[in-house]
Amino acid sequence: MTPRLTAADIACWVLKSARLPDLMAEGWVPGGEVELARCVRPSYRLDLVEPGQPVLLWCSGRVDPGVHATGTVAGPVEGSDDGPVVVVRWRRLATPVPREALLTDPVARTAEVVRMPAGSNPSWLSPPQWQAVRALSPSWG
Repeated sequence: MTPRLTAADIACWVLKSARLPDLMAEGWVPGGEVELARCVRPSYRLDLVEPGQPVLLWCSGRVDPGVHATGTVAGPVEGSDDGPVVVVRWRRLATPVPREALLTDPVARTAEVVRMPAGSNPSWLSPPQWQAVRALSPSWG
């Protein structure tokens, strides 16, 4: 059984989408910012999500899988008709971090989202994984 996460384990949340940023928000251009709500699965992890924490947008699928945006949790997890959601203020990366780059990095490839891409939202990065992913992006800022 996997041990429960604590706040000290989590340097960054990862929210997944099967849709690329162009389809998530009209007019969302590289470098642009949007605020979007993302569905999250009810679990103890939601008790660890706090406003101000960093978040990555992981786009899955066969076309351009990888990290496409960075963001910040904009408020507490809230209920909706479809279940819990978290609002994130996103900034789209000018150059996404492709899945292949994460797979070749010895630290980034250990991330939950890379090992179990079909897992539910939210996923997370440890401090070393977060540092490794940031180092892989030429457009981080």
